[in-house]
Amino acid sequence: MKKDKDFIKKPAYEGGPKAMRAFIGKNLRYPQEALTEKVEGTVVLKYSIDYQGNVVDAKAISGLGYGCDEEAIRLVRLLKFEVPKNRGVKVLFHKDIKIHFRLPKQPARKAKAPARPMQYFYTVTAKKKDGQKRSSEEENGGGYSYTISF
Repeated sequence: MKKDKDFIKKPAYEGGPKAMRAFIGKNLRYPQEALTEKVEGTVVLKYSIDYQGNVVDAKAISGLGYGCDEEAIRLVRLLKFEVPKNRGVKVLFHKDIKIHFRLPKQPARKAKAPARPMQYFYTVTAKKKDGQKRSSEEENGGGYSYTISF
């Protein structure tokens, strides 16, 4: 029987770090006060995970204010981890996380270009009835061009 490498197994978010980032991105609500003050930055949190996989404590180590710290704590408390059995020992795990607050990108306003009319070009050339070759003068000036705009 193979021995376990770790005596105490660590909790993991279901789906891995990519799934955790997706969950945070989906559930993050930018605080209104931070939006009006145009605050951007990163909140660093320290949180604890109990033996059942629940986040039981979260504290901001370095915050931004304007409601961002509270929003980050609210988000971390929503996380649910998978904790493997640790030989019957109920262990409290401590982790750090950085939650980034970036202002939503405003779509660039483009000046409307004036509507260009659609143009079609139509050229009519006359052919000689007897099948003879035309002279270069006749070829160059022997037709009409129409420009039709809608």
